Formats: sequence, structure tokens, C-alpha cells
Amino acid sequence: MIAISRLEGQQDKAPGVAIVTGANSGIGRATALELAAAGFHVYATVRQSKSADRLQELALAAGSHIDVVEMDVSSDSSVAAAVSKILSEVTTVDVLVNNAGVAGNGVVEESTVEQLEAVMNVNVYGALRCIKAVLPSMRAASRGCVVNVSSVAGRLASLAQAPYVASKWALEGLSEELAFELAPFNIRVAIIEPGVTRTPIFAKNADVPDVSGPYRAHYRRMFQLYAVAIPVAADPFEVARVIHRAVTSEDPKLRYLVGWGAEQIAGGRRRMTDEEWVALGAATDDEEYYADFERVFGIAIAPSGG
Repeated sequence: MIAISRLEGQQDKAPGVAIVTGANSGIGRATALELAAAGFHVYATVRQSKSADRLQELALAAGSHIDVVEMDVSSDSSVAAAVSKILSEVTTVDVLVNNAGVAGNGVVEESTVEQLEAVMNVNVYGALRCIKAVLPSMRAASRGCVVNVSSVAGRLASLAQAPYVASKWALEGLSEELAFELAPFNIRVAIIEPGVTRTPIFAKNADVPDVSGPYRAHYRRMFQLYAVAIPVAADPFEVARVIHRAVTSEDPKLRYLVGWGAEQIAGGRRRMTDEEWVALGAATDDEEYYADFERVFGIAIAPSGG
């Protein structure tokens, strides 16, 4: 059974209108269900309506209503049409959760410009398209919250995931800039930084450019980290509850770490100098790398018996 927390002290009046992108699965679906259960009028966006069948089943089982809207965040016209449709039904959008995203493996040298463009177009430009579409209504209402789902990889350069890391660092910079700019308008920004979370993104992200070339150790170590993490990954509802808290908190923060490894990895990197971080990457032996990783981050990722 899926546990969905409700807003404490919820009044009869709905807390507002929320748009959640990429709501067909994972964190997006969990967030749409979480906010709907808390009384929000949720518009869940998906690229194809049929992919939201499971979302609608879960909402019905939870006694909630969710409106599904087709939207492709990588398309200017699709975002404009979807948000225009929503604003024809409601006067303002109170919460925007930019969750839609894609992964991207590869070391810098072996990543193509086209690969980076594709990842950036969803993870950064997609969020930007949605932000630009909803901000006029938020400013008119003098309220709102923009939630950008980043990653712990937005705080450090995750091994052999250059396209993904570049997109999340860009999203974090965009979000911090946005928070500063929107402060006078009573609109806040929350950056959600999940660690490893149980979502379909991993099944779609098994390919790498070249696992037998000069960077094969980097790819091997990256996949070993996920081999350890995925079986104990955070439930998407854990992230959804943090998003709910970020949206409704009377003492909001800009950044929220959540999920497997997030606090440990971010904390370990924060305690390191840049030079120590580079030195970690210089390890030529896997056992040395795994031992150093555990020493720095407090997480054992060595293969069993290794």
C-alpha cells in the first residue's frame, strides 16, 4: 500500500494549483499523488496521456483527483499550449514542480555535443520553458513556488555522467539566480537534490559510449556505485514528501537533500578541497578507489568480497 501524507491542519479551501511535469512515473508521479492528497488541484503533465493510466489508477484508489495534460517540455509550442490550457481553467498556478528529466552517461571526452544538447534541452531548457510560462500568473498573484528537481549530482561531478552533471549544475545555477530575482515578488524557489531514488531513469540509462577504452575504469566504478545503491534506493514518495514540505513550509530553504547517499555524498564533498576531489579521481586501482570513496563519504561501494 502506498502511504500518502496529508497536509497538517488542512483547511476546507484547497491550498492551490500545482503543475507537476514528468508525472507518468517515479518522483513525478509520487509528487502528483502527494500534492493531490494534500488538497492541491494538480495538473500532471506527461508526453502521452496513455502513459498516465497508472497515475490515474493510484489517484482514484487514494480518493484524489488529478488532471492529466499532455506536454513535452522539450518543445516551446507544447509547453505554451499546455500552460495556456491550464490557465484557461484556473486563474493562477501556485506551484510548479519541474521534475521531467533524462539521464546521460559519459566522460567528457566521449560525450558528443548532440548528447549534451539533448540532455540540456530537457533538464534545463525544459524547466526554463515551464518557468517562463507560469511566472506571469505567479507575479500577478504575488505568490508562488517553483520547485526544480535537481540531484546530488548538482553538487559534485558524479563519475562518468558528464552530460547529466552539466545539466544539473546548470539547473542549480539557474535556480539560485531565479530565487534571488523572485524574492521581491513573494515567489520562492526550492531546489530538490535527490540521491539514488527508485525510478525508471536507471533502466533507460544503461548505455555508455565506450566501456573498453581508456576510461573503462571510470565507467566500471560508476556502475558499481549504482549496483550497490539501486537495491536500497529511496522510494519516490520519500522525495515527494520533501517536495510537499518545501512547498508548504513556513520556514523554507533553498536546497533540500533527500534519499540514498545524498547527505553523505554532499557532506563529504563539502569537507574536501577541490584538490582532494581531483586526487580521488586519480586512483588507478579499483580497491584503492573504493577504499578512498568509503573514507570520504562513509559509503561502502566495493563489490562483495572486494
